[in-house]
Parts: sequence; C-alpha cells; structure tokens
Amino acid sequence: MRRRIRSGPESPLPVALALALVAMAAWAAWLGWDQHRDVQSDGTETGPYEAWQVLGLGLTLLAPLCWAAYRGFATGAVAGVTVGLTAAAAYDWSDDASGLYAVGVAMVMVGSLAVTAGVCALIGAVRPKEPTGRRDG
Repeated sequence: MRRRIRSGPESPLPVALALALVAMAAWAAWLGWDQHRDVQSDGTETGPYEAWQVLGLGLTLLAPLCWAAYRGFATGAVAGVTVGLTAAAAYDWSDDASGLYAVGVAMVMVGSLAVTAGVCALIGAVRPKEPTGRRDG
C-alpha cells in the first residue's frame, strides 16, 4: 500500500516549510549581516556574532514555534525550525577556510532540534486537550 503525504490543514508539511523559511529569514536578519571578527586588546578574536544577536534570533523564532506547537503542529514546527536554521548556517558558513564549518552546522542542527523539541514538549504539556474525534496534526 502506498502512503501519500497528507495535504491540508492536518498536515505538518506546510507548517514545516513555512517555519523553515521564517527561520532562514530570521537568520539573515539577525546574523547574516555580521561577518567580521572583533579583535580584543589582548589579541584574542571574538565573534562574528554578539550574544544579543543570537538571543534576538531565538526570541524571534519562539513566537511562531509556540504558535505552531499550540495549534498541534509540533512535528512540523520542530522540523521546520531545525531545517531552516541548519540550512542558513550551512549557507552562511560554507566559505570557512578552517574546515570546521561542518562541525558548527552539526552543532546548530543538534542544538536547534533539542531546544525546539523541548519547547514543543512544554507547550504540549500545558496545551488544553482536544475533544475526542478530532485528529491531531
């Protein structure tokens, strides 16, 4: 028996695609423009991102993630944000000459997967239960 990808309001696929695009756009807005490293007075380098930029990215993605999880699209929310951030990091860091960009991209993937899954689990725990007979997407 062949399985089809569900479409319509109960499918997590449109939510995942939308959140992937939102995550990539948020990465570009918060982190995409800052590409230089800061040299401290002792010669050490920091950056290229500041903590407030990463915090802004996280807070920007928190609202659509919580909305999707509350509406019952936790799978699409986790997948979308994780794929979007991973793709944005891979594109942004692909010109790294050190060869370590793949490690950073993997860390972004694992970290965003863990955080989004945790947030969605928390939302699912406090979300009111749906009446029986209605399918959860």
